Amino acid sequence: MELSLYDTQSRSEKIVTSKNSEVITIYCCGPTVYRDAHIGNLRTFLLTDLVVRALHVLGKKTLVVQNITDVGHMTDDFEEDKLLAQGKSESRSARDVARDYEGRFHRDLAHLNISPADHYPRASESIDLMFAHIQRLIDLGHAYVGADNTVYFSAKSFPTYGAISGNTLEKLKPGHRYDYVDDGAKQFHADWALWKSSPNRNEMVWNSPWGTGFPGWHIECSAMSLKFLEGHVDLHIGGIDLRFPHHENERAQSNPIVNGEAVSQWLHGEHLLFEGRKMSKSAGNVVLVSHLLDKGLDPLALRFCFLENRYRSQMDLSWESITAAHQTLAKWRLLAASTQPTARDSIQAVNQEVREIVNEIVSAFCDDLDTPRAMQILRSAVKSSLADNLKSSLLHAIEPLFGLALTRAIDVKEPSSEILQLLEERRAARAAKDFNLSDALRKRLDELGITIHDGPEGQRWEWKI
Repeated sequence: MELSLYDTQSRSEKIVTSKNSEVITIYCCGPTVYRDAHIGNLRTFLLTDLVVRALHVLGKKTLVVQNITDVGHMTDDFEEDKLLAQGKSESRSARDVARDYEGRFHRDLAHLNISPADHYPRASESIDLMFAHIQRLIDLGHAYVGADNTVYFSAKSFPTYGAISGNTLEKLKPGHRYDYVDDGAKQFHADWALWKSSPNRNEMVWNSPWGTGFPGWHIECSAMSLKFLEGHVDLHIGGIDLRFPHHENERAQSNPIVNGEAVSQWLHGEHLLFEGRKMSKSAGNVVLVSHLLDKGLDPLALRFCFLENRYRSQMDLSWESITAAHQTLAKWRLLAASTQPTARDSIQAVNQEVREIVNEIVSAFCDDLDTPRAMQILRSAVKSSLADNLKSSLLHAIEPLFGLALTRAIDVKEPSSEILQLLEERRAARAAKDFNLSDALRKRLDELGITIHDGPEGQRWEWKI
C-alpha cells in the first residue's frame, strides 16, 4: 500500500513520494507564539502527525520540520506587531512572551500525543538564512529595495503566481489588503515585503544589509524549509487559511532559488467550527486544551473527534461530542487491558484474524486519510461478536496509527463483596427467569456504578464511565 493525499496545487490525489532519497521531507507551518494554540490550530498540527504515523506504518522514513514564528506578525489592521502587543498587555518582553507560549505549544502537542517534529527552527535564530535568501532573490531579479527601504518581492516576476489558490495577479485588485501597504514604495500593488524597514522600532528588529527592520511574514518558511530539508519539500502541510497569501507567496519565493518546484505536494486541512460558529476571541468561544483539562476530559478525546472527521471537510465540534469520545476512549482502554491471548495456537489465530481488520484500517488511512472510515471499521469490530482477546489484540495493533493511547495503563477498580454478591444473585435470577428481580438487581448495580450487558454468552459487567 501507498499513502495517497490530495494535492492542493494539482487538485488531485497523489502518492506521497520522496524526490531526493528514501526519506520523505515534510514541512509544517508552525505557530506564531504570542498566544496559546486553540483546538482549530491543533487540528492542523494533528494532520502532520497522522501523515507521519501512516508513512511509518508503511515502512517509510520521514524528516519533519515545523517552524516557530517568534518574530511576530503585524496585526490584522497592520498597525502593531502581535508579539509586541501581547508583551505590552502582559508587561513582559516580546522574547519572554514567545518562549512562554512556545513551551505551552509543545505541552499541548504532548497532550494530544502529537509526535514531535525532527526540528523546530525559530525564526529569530534564522535571520541570517533569510538575509541570504532575500539577497539571492534580489540577484535573480525577483526582488527589489523600495523607496521606503523595504525589500519587496516582485510578483510580476513569477508568472505562475496563483497556481495553489487560483488568486492570480489579474484577480488581485489594487487596495487588496493582504500584506503590508506602503503607498508609492512598491513597483506593483501585489508585491509583498520580504524585509520590512523599521528604523523607529526598538524591539524585535535586526540590522540587515538594507537597514534596521524585521522579516516579512512569508520569507521565514521559504528560507527555513529549504535549509533544513536540503533544498526540497516533498510534502508541505498547513491550514486552508494559509493557502493564500502565505503559501502562494512562499512558493513564489522558493521556486526561483531551486529553479523548479520547491514543493512536490501541498496539503491543507479545513476549518474547525465549535458548536456551529467560527472560533474567535470576540465571540468568546475559543477553546484550548487547558479547557478540556479543567473539565476533567482526556485531551485525547479531542484527537478521537478529529479522527472521526475528514481533514478536508469543515468540522463542527461540541462539548457533547468531546464528552462522548472521552467515554468511548475509557471503554476501549478497559477492553484493551482486559485480556491477552495466551495459548500459542490462539496467538497465531489472533494474528491472522486481526491482521485482516488492521489492513482494512491502514487502507482507509492510505485513501487520502479517510480516518472516519478507519474509525467506523474499528467501532464495528469492537461492537462485533469477535472474542474479547481478539478485540484487545486489535486495539494494541492499531495504536501506532491512531495514537489514542489505547494501551495506556489504567487503574482497574476491584468490585466490592456487595457488588460481587449482587452480580451472582442477578445471574441466578436470570437463570430462574425471574426478570422482575433481575431488573431490580440491575438498578441497584447501576446505582453502585456497574453497567450490565446481557448476551448469548450470559451476563457481562463493566464500570460506568
